Amino acid sequence: MKGSGETDLTEIDRSEDGVGWIAYPDETMQRASHAVVSAEGLWVIDPVDAAGLDDLLAEYGEVAGVVVLLDRHQRDAAAVASRHDVPVSVPAWMSGVAEDLAVPVERVEDGVGEYALDRLVDNPFWQEAALFDGETLVVPESLGTASYFRAPGERLGVHPMRRALPPQSVTSYDADRLRVGHGEGLAADVRPAIRDAVDGARRRMIPLYVDTIKGFVAPG
Repeated sequence: MKGSGETDLTEIDRSEDGVGWIAYPDETMQRASHAVVSAEGLWVIDPVDAAGLDDLLAEYGEVAGVVVLLDRHQRDAAAVASRHDVPVSVPAWMSGVAEDLAVPVERVEDGVGEYALDRLVDNPFWQEAALFDGETLVVPESLGTASYFRAPGERLGVHPMRRALPPQSVTSYDADRLRVGHGEGLAADVRPAIRDAVDGARRRMIPLYVDTIKGFVAPG
């Protein structure tokens, strides 16, 4: 599911507002990381480190901070923050993250730079936040484009564990671009794709599960 060892940084989601990358493009999980531009500098979100990453970030400016948006997305946040001598920003209400980061941590209430921080999920099993600046929406886990998120015919899918109770709040964003934590993002027809993913989450849940099982048991 997760790649390891030598990285092969693959750029995704490049636009004027930032850039994304996948450190292990052949892994099933397709862990995607992003850097978004603000007046303060770059905010690096849920990073998986990779050779050549600093050169990619330098194209957009200095790193202002690293952000963790999901309680299990510490990933390489500490390593990237330490290298750029910046803190890691964690939502004030998110637990079990700061303790695992051996770097300075800043608790944030409202957001980072021009990006507002919204609480998507907050329960004992799952804590997730989103960032939105009026154009670009970052959703680290509830939505994704990696194959195991998407039922047949979907451009964008709801996380398999959220299909029974899909994240209705994400349909309220008037976003031009969507960045996700697993797979490449979307830069066209974003709102219809989000609405379709959420509205069809339960209806297409069984086809997704069947498709996933077939992928695991298929020979070769």
